[in-house]
Amino acid sequence: MPLAVRVPEELSARVPAEQREPGRGRESVRLMVSRGAEVSHHAFRELPGQLRAGDVLVVNTSATLAAAVTGRMGGEGGGDAVVVHFSTRGDWGHPLTKSGGGRWAVELREPDGAGSTRPRAGGPEGAVVLLPGGARLVLEEALVPGAARLWWARADRPVPALLARYGRPIRYGYTERDQPLAAYQTVFALPSPDGSGSAEMPSAGRPFTAGLVAELVRRGVQFAPLTLHTGVASAEAHEPPYPERFEVPASTARLVNAAKAGGGQVIAVGTTAVRALESAADGTGLVRAASGWTDLVVTPARGVRVVDGLLTGLHEPEASHLLMLEAVAGRRALRRAYTEAVRELYLWHEFGDVHLILPEDTPHCSHC
Repeated sequence: MPLAVRVPEELSARVPAEQREPGRGRESVRLMVSRGAEVSHHAFRELPGQLRAGDVLVVNTSATLAAAVTGRMGGEGGGDAVVVHFSTRGDWGHPLTKSGGGRWAVELREPDGAGSTRPRAGGPEGAVVLLPGGARLVLEEALVPGAARLWWARADRPVPALLARYGRPIRYGYTERDQPLAAYQTVFALPSPDGSGSAEMPSAGRPFTAGLVAELVRRGVQFAPLTLHTGVASAEAHEPPYPERFEVPASTARLVNAAKAGGGQVIAVGTTAVRALESAADGTGLVRAASGWTDLVVTPARGVRVVDGLLTGLHEPEASHLLMLEAVAGRRALRRAYTEAVRELYLWHEFGDVHLILPEDTPHCSHC
């Protein structure tokens, strides 16, 4: 276990911030700031005062898909109800598939009777899932041989159109109720021409609003966009991240390299932005335009070559993401921050509070 911290169940954020109290907005979540082992507590709207002119925030523009669809197992008569989570769109270039496009990695789950789902073993090979509108999904092979959770599957009609009509956002048991897809989109989200997107929201960007972005730009903070389409989270099985599709444009590479050369800090908004940006860097930390699939897993042993800081949500102590946080912050600092977060009753998960990890020698703001 990466951290010996127990997170009480009551610290799960069950609804978005703007629904917790009348008059609240997305930016009303709390912000914990770590500079080495030193921790301070703020409102997220105070973020501009924690950064400096010349810093770059690297943001993920992947849009969240309505990736959950209810179907039934079995033949034409239908069998047990299942919820299909469409995780990752495959193509010829995906490192874990041996055949062409039109396939998706999917996770099958059982309805829990309370609007959410519980785990279910995947498969078997050749099984058919009947989907709304007469669509059929055929399970072809396990994504990773011997692992039953995620399967390659092929639908008999375009999946993006199916999701647009019948899908809903993936919801987990700690949430209180269903939310509209808009609640899972960040201000940075852009639709993909081929209908690809993220199975789960790149949630570190959720608290940003257009007004806050404008204030950061006014203070000289720059934004550098990239795209990484996230698959389903892996907390239940403690699995490392699977390959995901990403793109770092040349304009972002130039902006990040210029910031590094000029003494600015490169701060990733979310673990997805770290994975994409570090995948586009060479051994010296120079970033180049890049696209395709990344299977990079950032660990303390590997370290980070580009990223100076990270703005992220609060992750479960068992989550593989914590290895990335440890690579940025260091184990001692991360343990101190998470102990503080529990003590100060910060909220976890995609609708919860956020954590800004900065280098230990970052100067404090004198007017925030």
